[in-house]
Amino acid sequence: MSEMLENKETLGRFQNVVDRLASACVQSGRKGDAADLIAVSKTYDAAHIRPVLEAGHRAFGENRVQEAKDKWPALKHEYEGVELHLIGPLQTNKVKDALGLFDVIQTLDREKLARAFVKARAQGVSLPSFYVQVNTGCEPQKAGQLPDAVDGFLQMCREECQLNVVGLMCIPPVGESAGPHFDLLTHIAARNGLSQLSMGMSGDFETAAAHGATAVRVGSAIFGQRG
Repeated sequence: MSEMLENKETLGRFQNVVDRLASACVQSGRKGDAADLIAVSKTYDAAHIRPVLEAGHRAFGENRVQEAKDKWPALKHEYEGVELHLIGPLQTNKVKDALGLFDVIQTLDREKLARAFVKARAQGVSLPSFYVQVNTGCEPQKAGQLPDAVDGFLQMCREECQLNVVGLMCIPPVGESAGPHFDLLTHIAARNGLSQLSMGMSGDFETAAAHGATAVRVGSAIFGQRG
């Protein structure tokens, strides 16, 4: 497939997602722009990402620090206003690299990581905004605070660590209806005075929009199936 045709198909998928997201918000009684689209560019190279940047989109998500480090500094230099979100797990030994790359970290999930950010700040590093990841399905293999532990963890992050926690994020269990998990995240956020909800991916972002998502993380529905 020629690069021009690939770019055209990517733009077509991108516009389709934009339209579906706006429609889902409106149909649930919200404004059409109530949920931000984070284009998940993990595993896709700069050539795949560029058409979406050229279309004016600026919010992107990456899972791995090293992969983001390899491709995004040059793209950020070329395209002003890019907001890069870390949406994958972060090891404490990668904190400094992550802080040099990401504008938002959505996977704050444990005390050790929160303390690592405090240490970096004490060394003069500016910190981004954070989302706390919640393991709504209580899955043992998945990262995130358990639902009944979130309130205490948030209090520690905000009061003791003085981190700028702006919202919550979740990844519902595969094979389960996503709606109840989105509702749970919404309720936890409300009782903690948080307005930002990152939930919903390629298969369920419209459901997420209907349940109050303020950001959805969409990759393959925009860039095509990963190889």
